[in-house]
Amino acid sequence: MELSTTTLLLCLALALSNAAPVPGDAAVDDASLPDRCDEIGFDAITPDENGTTFFFRGSHLWKGFRGPAQLSNESFQQLDDIHNIGHVDAAFRMHNIKHEGDHDHMYFFVDDKVFRYYGHALENGYPKDIQQDFPGVPSHLDAAVECPKGECMADSVLFFKGHDVHVYDIATKTVKTKTWSHLPVCTSALRWLEHYYCFHGNNFTRFHPVLGQVSGGVYPKDARDYFMKCPNHGHGGGHTSLNCSDIKIDAITTDDAGKSYVFAGTNYMRLDTRREGLHAFPIARWWKEVTNGVDAVFSYSDNMYLIKDDQVYIYNAAAQYTLIEGYPKTLKEELGIEGHVDAAFVCPSHATVHIITGGTIRAIDLSATPRVVTQEWTLPFSHIDAALCSAEGINVFIGATYYHYESPITLATSRIAPEPQHVNTAMMGCKE
Repeated sequence: MELSTTTLLLCLALALSNAAPVPGDAAVDDASLPDRCDEIGFDAITPDENGTTFFFRGSHLWKGFRGPAQLSNESFQQLDDIHNIGHVDAAFRMHNIKHEGDHDHMYFFVDDKVFRYYGHALENGYPKDIQQDFPGVPSHLDAAVECPKGECMADSVLFFKGHDVHVYDIATKTVKTKTWSHLPVCTSALRWLEHYYCFHGNNFTRFHPVLGQVSGGVYPKDARDYFMKCPNHGHGGGHTSLNCSDIKIDAITTDDAGKSYVFAGTNYMRLDTRREGLHAFPIARWWKEVTNGVDAVFSYSDNMYLIKDDQVYIYNAAAQYTLIEGYPKTLKEELGIEGHVDAAFVCPSHATVHIITGGTIRAIDLSATPRVVTQEWTLPFSHIDAALCSAEGINVFIGATYYHYESPITLATSRIAPEPQHVNTAMMGCKE
């Protein structure tokens, strides 16, 4: 049976067992252990340095988005058996790439103490008073979540207590307190795929980390439909892992900020967020005007170009993919070409876009006005689905295989295609 590209991408997104939420079948928790599918909720949620998300309640935790409960001290020794904690008030994973000694370390807050772990081992000197590590942050917290620069004004941590949010600047060690009375009181919080979630009971509400605004849909929503595997719950259906041999994409690109996107059907997926999990979303979630999929995508000068039929949509990546005024425009107006586009790519630090149409590749200087074709070659094959240029060279995708070239000129002038390679788990998260 032939699968649609939408189904293929959704299946691909659910391929990693602990990397992304997998709703569906009955819970597997032992009857003697806490049930994550009841309506109690969680005390704290945090990923570790490898991207595995831990859900805490009382003296137990759940590892990943599925599986049974276990005692917290089985994964984090000294949380229960030595210090008799019994519960965690709040937890987060530090984001501080300028200081390797702190980056990716996990922090647990209990009453007025903070515990710091790395590699699931408690570090020397801990626990400490919260004020020693986080001056100005109150004790008896409700929740905490990291907020990297770009999503917040600076690398920060959001500490929740009641309706107050204490924004801790990691570099300056200063705190600004806001009151977000419109949000529920968060019992735990999570940053996942660059979005922020306040958990309260078995529900969650997505919020903006700077403004506190609730956005992206109608909230609250039931966490059992999205962040865990529970009976009679789930928004994604019973998808199974997609075999790498079934992969077929429409476009792929990496923007100037290093964010990598793959497009198939009406959905897209971030590939560089593998540590947080792979998950498919509608293209219109970010690129609101593009509702019927794309033919080709490329990135240039902090802008992302989405091509569909004879239309070019240009979005400002730095402004959360805001459509630039006056767009879409026709291919003829924007790039000086006509016809169906199969693939497009721009190499890092270059101003030339290469457009592939059938068995032809054209070079267009993006720095010129007007833009016109500067060179044109015939390729050794056609029916190309997508292409991506990186510092390692160019990958040309045809179904579940790809061909690697060292440079655009090598691709354009080669008369014999190189040995085909197969799309693999490391590239797309599929099942080999």
